[in-house]
Amino acid sequence: MLPSSTPRGARLARLLTADQLRGWGVACEAAHHVVAELAANAATHGRLPGRSFRLALSVVGRTLRIEVTDARGDRRPALREPGSGAESGRGLLLVEALADRWGVTDGLYPRKIVWAEPGLSAPEPDPSGSGGSGG
Repeated sequence: MLPSSTPRGARLARLLTADQLRGWGVACEAAHHVVAELAANAATHGRLPGRSFRLALSVVGRTLRIEVTDARGDRRPALREPGSGAESGRGLLLVEALADRWGVTDGLYPRKIVWAEPGLSAPEPDPSGSGGSGG
């Protein structure tokens, strides 16, 4: 997915994530928040005129991997405590709280990839499945 590096593109990334996860039958509320934060950061701090950011989602086992690639590899995100009166700067704290792991890797120059892996909850048991009390 290649949303534009704008607030509207960040919102679109969140909506596309919700749609994709629903299509896969994956319930992960944390993913919506993580994508919203990473996409907003890409639109705000990773923006270069005329360049979009890239959102990639994959599921392996019980792990969802979210990757947001932007064109500003020179601007690496860092986890910081915002000042008490700060109105922004809490996005990566939220990602840290919601994801089992997250980090930053270099992409093809000049890009960087910010990734996060929120764990998926175990699926609910099938109420129509076998193993009932028999009789």
